[in-house]
Amino acid sequence: MGKRKEITGKDNGKQKMWIMITVIIVFFAMAGYAGMSYYYFDRFFRGTTINGINCSGKTSEEAEQAVAKKAEDYLLEVKARKLKSQSINGKLIGYRYVSDGSISQYLDEQKPYKWVQGFWKNQNYTAKENMTYDKMKLKEQLEKLECVKKENQIAPEDAYVAYKDSKFEIVPETEGNTLDFNGAYQALSEAVAGKKRTIDLNSCPAVYVKAAVMKDDPDLKNSLEECQNLIQTKIVYVFGEETVTLDGEEIRNWLIFDERGQLQKNEDELRQCVAEYVAQLAATHDTVNTEREFCTTSGRTVQVYSSVYGWKIDQAGEIAALTELIQSGSAWQSGDSADREPVYSQVAASRTGSDWGKTYVQVDLSGQHVYMIKDGAAVWDAPCVTGNVSKDYTTPAGIYSLTYKEKDRILRGKKLENGKYEYETHVDYWMPFNGGIGLHDAPWRSKFGGTIYQTSGSHGCVNLPPASVPALYDMLYKGIPVICTP
Repeated sequence: MGKRKEITGKDNGKQKMWIMITVIIVFFAMAGYAGMSYYYFDRFFRGTTINGINCSGKTSEEAEQAVAKKAEDYLLEVKARKLKSQSINGKLIGYRYVSDGSISQYLDEQKPYKWVQGFWKNQNYTAKENMTYDKMKLKEQLEKLECVKKENQIAPEDAYVAYKDSKFEIVPETEGNTLDFNGAYQALSEAVAGKKRTIDLNSCPAVYVKAAVMKDDPDLKNSLEECQNLIQTKIVYVFGEETVTLDGEEIRNWLIFDERGQLQKNEDELRQCVAEYVAQLAATHDTVNTEREFCTTSGRTVQVYSSVYGWKIDQAGEIAALTELIQSGSAWQSGDSADREPVYSQVAASRTGSDWGKTYVQVDLSGQHVYMIKDGAAVWDAPCVTGNVSKDYTTPAGIYSLTYKEKDRILRGKKLENGKYEYETHVDYWMPFNGGIGLHDAPWRSKFGGTIYQTSGSHGCVNLPPASVPALYDMLYKGIPVICTP
């Protein structure tokens, strides 16, 4: 019995010892846990990352510094059109991190006594990286880039209409690489603010200066259509039985193209070309101020000049009309040729054959006879007396037209200093054709024809026998040609 008690006493000693050891272990474990809890009171647990940075055991300040350190190696690669890439160093633009307190808040939310979770559970935080930079320094760095220097910039070229391979076409615009500085600065500012490390200026709107005229510009398309219509132009000038065609190919030769084939709109140059063309038309088809061959009723062939009768193109009027016709495209919009007569300042009786036509009055000055020709046949004639040659009142040869006709008229000569007239003569029929020279009855004469005119002729008028004049008067009308032949 005594032996059994001895064993029991030893066991109690051992038990006490283990209890002490356990207490000590627990004490130190608790002390260690408490120590670690205290350690992590102002530090992040093991396994903590912030914005991809390992922040295990770091204070909030150290974590802030680690995050901020990322800004120290910031480089922005700038890709520019037609040039090599360049980089802007963050240090040169004052690029740095600015804390917003979120990292410190993450630490405040951490429960220090849960530090042991870091051994099996990772904690990943994403803090807002508030970066700031000096805007003026960024602008200075932008100014130093090669893409900003004028010598490295190529201006864009507008789309234009050109004539190539026998047709007009639109040549597209070229983009060039001229920078809009404000647009480029705005793009860089957004890239830096967005913490981007690469920016391609070519993909940013409002960075490069664009051509003012693009290939799909409505006005350019209209210009192309006008040019295409231009080479389809066919204006046919009608001069009686003769025609002169002005086609698009000739008009195209009036246009100016630069070395690229770009159509240069030059209204002054176009007008000059039109003026030369109209002048050539006038030189070829005007009959005023020309000498024409005339076959007299008596069968003689004479040359007759006129500065007042015939066809005369109003060159200024036709230049304006033709220029407008070409520019407006109205001559060919229907797809048909446009027949036209030029603008005339003076017209004659006919464009077919002789411009006096087949109905006219002939005053044969050498034969002292007047003929009324109607539709090519003589229907009336009478002897006459024309201007007095000896007194230099000779009736001038030439082609004229009747100005008007009037009955019961007093003809007056030059007004004298005493207020009277050189002569005052009443006539029953007055038919002027050359200023104050005209056909009229001459009741004071008893003879007509022969050589009377050489010494006893009129002051220039054509005197006719009174009895024959009424019939002539009835057949004449304003504008009828009057041809005085030598």
